[in-house]
Amino acid sequence: MAASVAFYTQVLDFGVFGVWPSEGDPAYAALVRDGYELHLSSHAGDGVFGQSMVVRVADVDAVFAAIVARGFTPPDRPESPIHMGPTDQTWGTRDFVVDDPDGNRVVFSQLG
Repeated sequence: MAASVAFYTQVLDFGVFGVWPSEGDPAYAALVRDGYELHLSSHAGDGVFGQSMVVRVADVDAVFAAIVARGFTPPDRPESPIHMGPTDQTWGTRDFVVDDPDGNRVVFSQLG
């Protein structure tokens, strides 16, 4: 849990609402970004790895620039440009994707 909370707070700019227990695993964490909550759990049976979530933002390019400034290095994945930086989608959003340390996909999305 500590590695996940560090990634979401130090790289993706989420705040910590709480982590229970405060140290060790299994644990449960509530994070917040722009008033929206994200809950993480390392308890067996609470979910499966490889989930996908969407975080709506007002300026996807600014968010991407901010996380790169915090040390995030986009993966070199020419087969997936959305992992390498903000990409205009045919359905009208501008998105980029980050995979967290546990393999969950976080899509940062700006409506067109």
